[in-house]
Amino acid sequence: MFKIKTYNKISKSGLEVFDDKYTIGDEVENADGAIVRSAALHDVEFPASLKAIARAGAGVNNIPIDRCSEQGIVVFNTPGANANAVKELVLAGLFIGSRRVIPAIEWAKTLKGQGEEVGKLVEKGKGAFAGPELKGKKLGVIGLGAIGVLVANAANHLGMKVLGYDPYLSVNSAWNLTHNAVHIYDIKEIYEQCDYITVHVPLTDSTKNLINADVIAKMKDGVRILNFSRAALVNSADIKAALESGKVASYVTDFPTDELLCVDGVIAIPHLGASTPESEDNCAAMAAAELIDYIENGNIVNSVNLPEISMPRSGKHRVCVIHKNIPNMITAITGIVAGDGINIENMLNKSRGDYAYTMLDVADVNEDEIVTKIEAVDGVIKVRVI
Repeated sequence: MFKIKTYNKISKSGLEVFDDKYTIGDEVENADGAIVRSAALHDVEFPASLKAIARAGAGVNNIPIDRCSEQGIVVFNTPGANANAVKELVLAGLFIGSRRVIPAIEWAKTLKGQGEEVGKLVEKGKGAFAGPELKGKKLGVIGLGAIGVLVANAANHLGMKVLGYDPYLSVNSAWNLTHNAVHIYDIKEIYEQCDYITVHVPLTDSTKNLINADVIAKMKDGVRILNFSRAALVNSADIKAALESGKVASYVTDFPTDELLCVDGVIAIPHLGASTPESEDNCAAMAAAELIDYIENGNIVNSVNLPEISMPRSGKHRVCVIHKNIPNMITAITGIVAGDGINIENMLNKSRGDYAYTMLDVADVNEDEIVTKIEAVDGVIKVRVI
């Protein structure tokens, strides 16, 4: 039996992916795995039994990645599972940020009680809420991951001219991106040419305040900016100043901050990007599948801290070792196995940054003995036999 701890309310259909070998709930102790949505885990003390955490969503800012790596806990996310939901809200953001629909609706409410004069007042006042069409305008998409590609493709269907920037564009994203999109290699071209700019990159030290006063100064006058990724990607003080000066016509964000609430030109949506039943189901199901494959087979897919590695089972047992990415580790591990007279039927090793992961399929093995011996190797973090 395996135990899965839930830190948020997780979609029921997603949890149904687990079979009767699993006990699941928020009261579970000494869990083998965990599923989380938005709950902050930075101050949570993880049990020694915990092997993996799956984030039902893309962002992992609520998880202490470095500490998990040091403790040999694999952290997964679910890229693409909520991509369509976010894409649809970004499209809504393009429309409402361009046509001033929300202030127009609020103004229309003030006409209540004017009786037959309402029609005349509407015709007289509607000019204050005019805005440009999207067709023919240039949209800059910064970040061409699962969401960015869908946004680019949808904008192309709307008749927009799409410029995309992503120095780490994956082969899969490249295949899925419309051929009408222009892949830009210098982000300054997006700043200088685009009428609309939408940001779809993770928040890291290098991307924090990506949109700031310096880059806004390079943009076209009246540019419209959308941020459905993370609040800190856009400097709040700088965007506020740009809105007040008229340099930026509107800022649509799914991450409200106190500084930007009630600021003219800001459309603050309360983090609704993935708030669809379909998205929650998809994310939970993907997170569950990732945990199952790792717990039962040792395979790692969609991890943010360990290498992606998957191998068909070919032995009675599988030895899984998380270790530092340093010289002679494979020699030390295989030497211990061979020294015990155990034949290695298949093996795979991959690294990612400071960490590496090795899987060995073997025949009969004394589980406790082999784990103890490999754990004694300097640089080994966690060992288990499946």
